[in-house]
Amino acid sequence: MLTADPPRTPRPRRNLRRLAAVGAVAVLGGAGLVAVELANRPAPRSERATFTVAALDVEPGSAAPQGRPAPPPAELTAWADRFAAITDIPARTLVAYVNAEQATNRAVPGCNITWTTLAGIGRVESHHGHYAGSRVNPDGGLTKPIIGIPLDGSPGVKAIPDTDGGRLDGDTRWDRAVGPMQFLPTTWARWSQRATADGVPADPQNIDDATLTAARYLCASGGDLATGEGWWKAVLTYNRSTRYGRDVYSGADAYSRVNGP
Repeated sequence: MLTADPPRTPRPRRNLRRLAAVGAVAVLGGAGLVAVELANRPAPRSERATFTVAALDVEPGSAAPQGRPAPPPAELTAWADRFAAITDIPARTLVAYVNAEQATNRAVPGCNITWTTLAGIGRVESHHGHYAGSRVNPDGGLTKPIIGIPLDGSPGVKAIPDTDGGRLDGDTRWDRAVGPMQFLPTTWARWSQRATADGVPADPQNIDDATLTAARYLCASGGDLATGEGWWKAVLTYNRSTRYGRDVYSGADAYSRVNGP
């Protein structure tokens, strides 16, 4: 269990121009989400990352990254366009992050999840839905599915036999993590939530559904994400890797400090 140590100022280690994307599974979190080892990732996407994130050597449990106020709903689209122009987050994905923050904090007032934390996770998991040439359509769907490697017990990968008949990941032998926020089929089945009340089942390949589900899962896992203890508990349940947690923290911190809209 994490402890709430006195806050320590994060120390920059180095500047990164790399991106982190879909990865290989090493262990499972408490509810079965994929834990990713950053060293065992598929080849990075071809586009050059232009937004620099300083890697922060923050002590787990000591602090939560600060958030950044979201604009009013009527200004969200224009704000997202401006913010996207100075970061690596596509405007449509920014809209999903902000909507997920607002919807989740209405449903779970004590959670205090921020869109910058969701952006930190989205950056690591799929570069905000742009992994391997995929793009986010105006309706939130992806131009092509994001599907992780087979969890077949190969070196560095946990063996997870198929649990959904290949319905979500197309693999009837092994499970794979799916979507821009990289859920296992079993975790998606338990936590998924549709972002729109249209009666359609939630889709892990939809940025709105995936982001809202991630927010729901994080809140259930960590409690109050405004605290260092709660934030780290949530993120390390999502992925039991200190390196992963620091990478998410670094991205969230960088997005909160952008000079701009």
